[in-house]
Amino acid sequence: MLAILIRALTYATLFIGFVLVYLPARTLAWAGVVRPSRFGSPQALGAIVAVSGAMLAAWCIASFVVLGRGTPAPFDPPRRLVVRGPYRYVRNPMYLGAGLAVAGAALFYQSGALLAYAAAFLLVMHVFVVLYEESVLRQTFGNDYDAYCRQVRRWLPTL
Repeated sequence: MLAILIRALTYATLFIGFVLVYLPARTLAWAGVVRPSRFGSPQALGAIVAVSGAMLAAWCIASFVVLGRGTPAPFDPPRRLVVRGPYRYVRNPMYLGAGLAVAGAALFYQSGALLAYAAAFLLVMHVFVVLYEESVLRQTFGNDYDAYCRQVRRWLPTL
């Protein structure tokens, strides 16, 4: 289990570092956005949304390690179908958490460019999920995955 945790943290750190820190920072720099001079309501709300998204993504990674015995990386996926934790409510909570984290940063910086980046990220994740991930999960987990898809929506949480 420790080896799985180390791999998951390594992959998550590389993904988060590049897609959710480096590229958004480049987007802000390209758009000429600087840190707000004062901390107001948009910054407070943005921080809450960003931290909530990051916590959701971290919960997903932990669920993959503990429940699925795998990592979020497509080349080292969970060995078991994960349908508990945040996956009980929505099929793609990790991508939603990451999107929320970037959207929260966009609100914090009041940056349309960063909001567009968040939207593009979610669009790319949707295409990845539909064209690749769902078919691989269907091949790997068969009827269990089909039953899960009938019970839990792809993007909109169910309670």
